[in-house]
Amino acid sequence: MNIDELKNTWNEDIMEETPEISIEQRNKLNLPLEKIRKNMRVEFWWVIGIFVFAFLVCSVCRPFKLQLYITVLIASMLIVTVFFFSKFFKLYNDISNPAPKTYDSLKDLVMQLNLNKQYYLSYYISFAPFLVCEILIVLEFIPWPKPLSELKIAVILIGSVIGGLFLLYLAGKFWFHRYYGRYMQHIENLLEELKR
Repeated sequence: MNIDELKNTWNEDIMEETPEISIEQRNKLNLPLEKIRKNMRVEFWWVIGIFVFAFLVCSVCRPFKLQLYITVLIASMLIVTVFFFSKFFKLYNDISNPAPKTYDSLKDLVMQLNLNKQYYLSYYISFAPFLVCEILIVLEFIPWPKPLSELKIAVILIGSVIGGLFLLYLAGKFWFHRYYGRYMQHIENLLEELKR
């Protein structure tokens, strides 16, 4: 076998392994990708609005100690949010490019979407310590008609943390599925269709 035959055989093998995505399939892919991009933009602006509102509320809190605690807590939340949104922004840029043209590039896109799903759920779970701190601040600074016993404080704290974590988890799952998961499922179905 000479070199030209070997090159031809190699090229044929590569072509068989990475089929092209047809124009019709690319059009099917563009709609869910555009929906994901749109939802990412909307979520980004909502988060900016929430943080601006939170810092404005902090500026009117009194006494100073409460204002300081809440400001530090929100600034810490902002740092965590910036970290995760930098990951989401990378995905946003990747899916802003034209739709993938080959099976392998579509497979890579699905892998990136699944990785970002894990980032997204981690983002919600990362707010658990902030929830605990918020509850501690509320328990410390809210004036109660009569002082709370240690048992009441423990019950309120543990109950709030368990309930809050459960709500965070449910909210994260619901939000992700509603705004991203169903479109990711559509893309994964297209990948399965191409596999056949």
